[in-house]
This record gives sequence, C-alpha cells and structure tokens, in this order.
Amino acid sequence: MKRSKITIIGAGHVGATAAHWAMIKNLGDIVLIDIQEGVPQGKGLDLLESSPIAGIDSRITGTNNYAEAKDSDVVIVTAGLPRKPGMSRDDLIAKNTEIVKNVTEQIVKYCPKAFLIIVSNPLDAMVYVVSKVGKFPNNMVVGMAGVLDSARFRTFISEALGVSVEDVSAFVLGGHGDTMVPLPRYCSVGGIPITELLPKEKIEEIVKRTRNGGAEIVNLLKTGSAYYAPSAAAIEMAESYIRDKKRILPCAAYLNGEFGVKGVFVGVLAQIGGNGIEKIIEFPLTDEEKDAFQKSVDHVKELCKVTKV
Repeated sequence: MKRSKITIIGAGHVGATAAHWAMIKNLGDIVLIDIQEGVPQGKGLDLLESSPIAGIDSRITGTNNYAEAKDSDVVIVTAGLPRKPGMSRDDLIAKNTEIVKNVTEQIVKYCPKAFLIIVSNPLDAMVYVVSKVGKFPNNMVVGMAGVLDSARFRTFISEALGVSVEDVSAFVLGGHGDTMVPLPRYCSVGGIPITELLPKEKIEEIVKRTRNGGAEIVNLLKTGSAYYAPSAAAIEMAESYIRDKKRILPCAAYLNGEFGVKGVFVGVLAQIGGNGIEKIIEFPLTDEEKDAFQKSVDHVKELCKVTKV
C-alpha cells in the first residue's frame, strides 16, 4: 500500500514539531521545507536518525526545494513571522500575507490536489489568502485554530475540576483570537455539563484564559510563541484526513450559509475525512451566542479585507 506523503512548509518550532508528531503517529513520509539553507535539512536528518529508536520507517526529507513536495496528500503551512510580546495577530497581517501568497503559488504548482491545513497567523485571514490565491476547492482548505483553542479550554477545565482531560469535552467557535467564542453550555465532563460542576465566575475565568491562551505563552517565552500544542492540533487534523477518521473537529472551515454566514472561513465544528471537510455541524445558539459569533465573523471579514487579496 502506498504511504501517504505530508509536506510541512516552515521548519521553525511549529513546523519541525509537527513533523515530529507526524512521525510518531506514523502517518507517512514527511517533507520539511524552509527557505533557510541547512535548517530543514538539519532538522529532517535529526528526525530521520530518531526513527530507528521510535521504530518507524517514515522517510523524512528536509529541503529548500518545493519540487520535493510533488503529489503530497497533505500540506501544512506554518510559514510566516511569529508574534512577539505586545504584538497582536492583526499586526502580522501584511508581512505574512506576502509570505503565504508565495507559498500558495508553489503549492498550486506541485500539489494542487492536497488537503491544506493552514497554521500561519493571523489564522483566519491566512486561510482566506490561500483559498483566494490558490483557487482550491473549499472543502480542501482548512485553518488550524479551533482544535488548539479547544485543547486549551479542555486543559483549564480539567485543572479546575481535577479530572482527566480525556473526560472533558469542549470546543470554541469563531475567529482565532480575542473574539473566539467558547461555549460552556456545550462543554461537559463525563457527559455532565460544566455549568452543573463549576460556578459561573470560574467558568468566565476559564473562558477568558482560553481567549488569551496564545498571548499567555508569548508573554512567558518572551522570544517566541506556542508550538507544541499548535503542531499537535494540526497533525490531529491531518490524521483524520489521511486515515478517513471522520473526526468532528473545531476548525476554520468555509461557510456557505451555515449559521447564517456565507463566503468566509471561520471556526466551526466540521467533519474531516478522506474527502476533506465533509460536513459542517450546525446546532442551536442562544441570542447571546449568536451575537458573539457574528461579532467574531465580522472581525474575520475585516482581517480578510486588510490582506487586499
């Protein structure tokens, strides 16, 4: 059986760690691409040399040449400048738009049929850039945000209750950033709504920490941003596509009327399988939740306008 091929563009912390997660999960052969000479080659070789210890036969290639990505099944885009302390995701938009446009042109050239997972920030705007520049089918382009934000949400809930993260079910909607919409009403622990287990003040505190999850890590690191959880989130999405798992995952997917929104990529619950985004999961929202979601959608639309794509 032919092994899957995964290309990761950007060999910084997020990209290299994504390659590590992909190897550990034995998802297929891995190509790590970066513009810096020696960086992808060195990290790729280091990973390859760990494969006998991990007991995995994946071929891992580090390169500066996009031709190595030819016929990839999945492409994960992490290229772009990271956030620095005091910098919002929005501040990154002009510089990263140019980087992501150039990357997209290479993807069109070498692997136009791949499933694309975008991680570059500002996330929602960069998914839009890839879609507009590459003209890919909407079901084959997705942004990694919701899986990460939901993982943070679940982590904080498990800490508050002293329970296993495996028993915590939680997700967020909307844009990746300050306007994201965590939905405590749909969150549960062992099937019990967290609204029955935690006081309202504690839930609000957790929601606020979830919204600021990325900034919290940026402020702690001083010279970088999160990479373990973001890369793990991207690979969870890639695995669902490669193995046709049909997972229901929160991610920035294209809406065509769902939740009353059309023509924008924004965080929702989506089914990811062998055909890409196979279904958007709709469910009732309260008036307050609808307003918060619409506010987030409007912010995403403003970001997309700023890209001038």
